[in-house]
Amino acid sequence: MKKVLFLALAAASFTFASCDSQKENNQEQAADNVEAAGEAKADAMEDQADAVRDSADAKADAMEDAADANPSQATPAPATTPAQ
Repeated sequence: MKKVLFLALAAASFTFASCDSQKENNQEQAADNVEAAGEAKADAMEDQADAVRDSADAKADAMEDAADANPSQATPAPATTPAQ
């Protein structure tokens, strides 16, 4: 009989322990809101970083294209041999 009574009391205590109060639910919701705001801010920062990288890549490509358009000074014109 003692075991049955003990198990019944244990089950009842777990039933009451699992109920959340309104205050606890509000705190958990506030924590979820803070987490969501942080994630949104991090996503915005990642998007901004991607835009900066894309801009830098485009500028570097334009500079490389401009450099390629100039004639190379590293290789001189072929030498001509005097006619004999």
